[in-house]
Amino acid sequence: MSCIGFIGIGIMGQPMAKNLLAAGHSLVLSKHYKIPPSDLLGENTTVFATPKDVAQNSDIIITMVPDTPHVQEVLFGDQGVAHGLSAGKIVIDMSSICPIATKDIAAKIKQTGADYLDAPVSGGEVGAKAGSLTIMVGGSQTAFNTALPLFEIMGANITLVGDSGAGQTCKVANQIIVALNIEAVSEALLFASKAGADPAKVREALMGGFASSKILEVHGERMIKGTFDPGFKIKLHQKDLNLALSGARALNISLPNTATAQELYNSCAALGGEEWDHSAMVKALESMANHSIRDK
Repeated sequence: MSCIGFIGIGIMGQPMAKNLLAAGHSLVLSKHYKIPPSDLLGENTTVFATPKDVAQNSDIIITMVPDTPHVQEVLFGDQGVAHGLSAGKIVIDMSSICPIATKDIAAKIKQTGADYLDAPVSGGEVGAKAGSLTIMVGGSQTAFNTALPLFEIMGANITLVGDSGAGQTCKVANQIIVALNIEAVSEALLFASKAGADPAKVREALMGGFASSKILEVHGERMIKGTFDPGFKIKLHQKDLNLALSGARALNISLPNTATAQELYNSCAALGGEEWDHSAMVKALESMANHSIRDK
């Protein structure tokens, strides 16, 4: 079994790391970004002070942190991962960050003699716990082949999309689709409720038809029950949609519905909901309608 470095033990990273441990791998963790929780500590876990120490004592280093600046700091800070790399090691960034910055990050890592994969994920906390994440990978076929057994522990749908940056580009596309689906489900349930129908029954009926989706199944239930503990935080989806919209400007294309979804998330943030699950987009629409789908 490999010795795996893992930096970023948050909502997603913690269950991903647990699955690697359960599969028999040894983990090397760092106190640098998040203090590892007690349920990750044991005879197959070693904790070091810095990302550099993690890199020096690991064969493969996985990062799972919130945004581009966090990845850059973990990798290239004074005691960053890059200072502990050598030939034959692989850095796998499973965060969701800027595709353009990813290409530069990959080039810098490769200068150390190590290889680099960008491998963002979709599936949320539920998928992370179940080991059923969708993993979108950018990088070389050789590095992908080496990392594939680890990906298969954490995910169920794993695709090498293309060269460095392609995984992050795919993730941005994913986040566009997810946000617009959340918006569609929010609007549909709000419409049904305001018209006097039971939104729970409407959701149940729609689950058997062409409108059925994972968003309707999982997030539709969250909306109806009002359970907006993350999950995936609104502020992180705002970050991802910012990547989409800034990329669209650079590509001279228009993403009008993505912009609308971002405005709804901005409205949620104004209501104090940056930390809510992204399914809470419905609360922005409810606020404008002066009606809650949870009204009795």
